Amino acid sequence: MAKNTSSSAFRKIDVDEYNEDNYKEEDPSEIQSPVAGPDENEINQLLNQGKQVDALKSCLRSAPLGSKNQKVKDSALEVTLRVLMSVKSSQMEEAVGKLDPDEVDTLMKYVYRGFELPNERSSAHLLAWHEKVFASGGTGCITRVLTDRKRV
Repeated sequence: MAKNTSSSAFRKIDVDEYNEDNYKEEDPSEIQSPVAGPDENEINQLLNQGKQVDALKSCLRSAPLGSKNQKVKDSALEVTLRVLMSVKSSQMEEAVGKLDPDEVDTLMKYVYRGFELPNERSSAHLLAWHEKVFASGGTGCITRVLTDRKRV
């Protein structure tokens, strides 16, 4: 049986604000991600020094989320996947633990994008990454990645 309440707080919500006709595209000035993508020389240098976690953080910080140039996004994906494949399975949990929540979401975007372009050994490795990122970010991470309009 419904409970009778005298609360009228629900009537103060402007439902027209959420109408599809009133949707406004995000301002390009609000986008804070770099447009150039990760610096490949810096990433290679970090990988050669054995600093995979630092290379991963650098890739995720400089992800071209706001870029409309597909070539930039593809080159960033290539560099990031190379970093992901260089991290050993035993180091994944430690690497994900050192990331902040926004970087975890960006990492999950790259994992899903990597699933779109499978090659030898990458699918199994990406599934291991997915497991570790999911353990850290939960279902909210997946929901944010699938609903976000900014793609990698």
